Amino acid sequence: MTSSSSDFRELFDTFREEAFRLETLATYNIPRSERNLRAFLAGEAQPPDYNEEWLSEVRRHTGARKRVYRVHVLSRPLTDYLRYELDWGYTKNMTAGEEFFILDTTERANPLEGVPDFWFFDSRAAAVMHYDEVGTFLGPEVVPENHAPEFIRYRDSALAHAEPFPEWWSRHRP
Repeated sequence: MTSSSSDFRELFDTFREEAFRLETLATYNIPRSERNLRAFLAGEAQPPDYNEEWLSEVRRHTGARKRVYRVHVLSRPLTDYLRYELDWGYTKNMTAGEEFFILDTTERANPLEGVPDFWFFDSRAAAVMHYDEVGTFLGPEVVPENHAPEFIRYRDSALAHAEPFPEWWSRHRP
């Protein structure tokens, strides 16, 4: 297995049809987001340029008719980080064409228990995203393509058990 950020970046830059992301953590410790998280928790307005680099990338892909979408496995009550990510991140990212789904395990078993965070490109290439115990990103691990059937099962199960974020958020927004 390859643990190369450049290999992962290449997958993201060259996918042709779709990029799927599974998120499983309740908190992601992202140092560059700390200021925005504090602002969100203090009730401040979202900066107009919030997440602009990612939005530009998503627009580039969706403008080329490529699908960028993700499922977040979570349970309520939401952590402060999840409230921030869903309210500021997901809501804004949807304006660039990214799609979001929620697999809420509050009142049911998690059908993906033990499955790590990952990106999956064109139903063929996966990159497992490694995090430490506090949610700090350690790096990607590009998985050999012969593992694609496993990641297809994970993606399909996540989508089968999830619901579109806007519908979920309309019922559960704090």
